[in-house]
Amino acid sequence: MNLFLELLLFLATLLYSYLEAFVKLFVPVRRKSLSGELVLITGAGHGVGRATALEFAKRQSRLVLWDINKHGVEETAAECQKLGATVQTFVVDCSKREEIYSAADKVKKEIGDVTILVNNAGVITAADFLSTQDHQIERMFEVNILGHMWTTRAFLPVMMNNNYGHIVTVASAAGHFVIPFMVAYCSSKFAAVGFHKALTEELSALGKDGIKTTCLCPVFINTGFVKNPTVRLGKILEIEEVVEALMEGIVTNQKMVFVPSNQSVGLLLERVFPERALNLLRKMTDVKFDAVIGQRSTQ
Repeated sequence: MNLFLELLLFLATLLYSYLEAFVKLFVPVRRKSLSGELVLITGAGHGVGRATALEFAKRQSRLVLWDINKHGVEETAAECQKLGATVQTFVVDCSKREEIYSAADKVKKEIGDVTILVNNAGVITAADFLSTQDHQIERMFEVNILGHMWTTRAFLPVMMNNNYGHIVTVASAAGHFVIPFMVAYCSSKFAAVGFHKALTEELSALGKDGIKTTCLCPVFINTGFVKNPTVRLGKILEIEEVVEALMEGIVTNQKMVFVPSNQSVGLLLERVFPERALNLLRKMTDVKFDAVIGQRSTQ
């Protein structure tokens, strides 16, 4: 096909896509059932991970919960069991590849094939770049992105064989927009978003259309990980509203879930606004939180 015909095909596809999107505004979205799915959630001992586990339990999913905190993950399991869910727990440090692979082998041998993987475990250090210690930088990358890769490598092969599954990446708005005093964290979350996008594209190229992917990108959540966050424009999110958006994204196979949804407008503005206007907009947003500043790390 020559370039002119390919251009015509592109324009026709673009027009069809816009028309399809317009029609979908008036047609109820099809939601898939999660009943009976074997769902593995990392970082399930608290916060978003715990709330996500409870939502899957309400939908009759079978659960495998991982967390570094034994007490936390067992508390989550007990709450899920009260809802009638079958739950297995594992104490796993998602910064350690060997622990991930070992636990994954036990899950596959003793429980079954994971059909939905929720990579939720994450860590954060709020500090200027030179005040952030080397081991803190390493841990953020080990948990926030490498851990996602190791779990996905462990459970994706069976999904590939069956052409069925769903991989969920819990990232952050910090994977799209930079924030001062979170250089390493933003970098790790940009990597997580990139991993989601690249994996999605690769699965499509391989014809594995039965394996769905979803990436969650919320702004600040009231979990206590970041101390005293405030924003002038917008608000600090509650866990429940974030998980509600995530579950909606999973059951409708959305690839990218922004919370709040107007972040997609922000991405557009970054591409069309001049730098001076963007700098003024950032000052108007006035994001603040407690951070270590000016205490240069000795490594």
